[in-house]
Amino acid sequence: QVRLVESGGGLVQAGGSLRLSCASSGNIFSFLVMGWYRQSSGKTRELVATITRDGMTYYSPSVKGRFTISRDNAKNTETVNLRMDRLKPEDTAVYYCGANVRFAGVTPDYWGQGTQVAVSS
Repeated sequence: QVRLVESGGGLVQAGGSLRLSCASSGNIFSFLVMGWYRQSSGKTRELVATITRDGMTYYSPSVKGRFTISRDNAKNTETVNLRMDRLKPEDTAVYYCGANVRFAGVTPDYWGQGTQVAVSS
C-alpha cells in the first residue's frame, strides 16, 4: 500500500522560514510528479509547487521566488521537500503532499494526510 507521510510545518512569524518533507513508502514504482498543495479555511485546495522525476519544477505565482521544491529519488522511497522562505500570513493553510504515477497536470493519485502551517503577522 502506497503511503505519503508529511513532516514539518508549525507556527512561524511573518518573514520566517519553514521546511516541509514528504516521504513515500510501499511504492515499487517511481512517481512521475510529486508536489505540494495547500488548502486554507473556506477555500479549495490549490497547487503550490511540483517537481518531476527529472527535476523540472513549477511554482504557483503566489510562491515563486519564496518557496523551493526539491526531490530525492532513492530506491523504494521518494522524498519531496518544500523550503518556504519569507512566509506571509496568507500562506497559512494545511499543506498536502501529492504524487502522480503516470500523468502530470491531473489530480494526484496519492495524497498525504496534511500538515498545518500557520504564519502570524
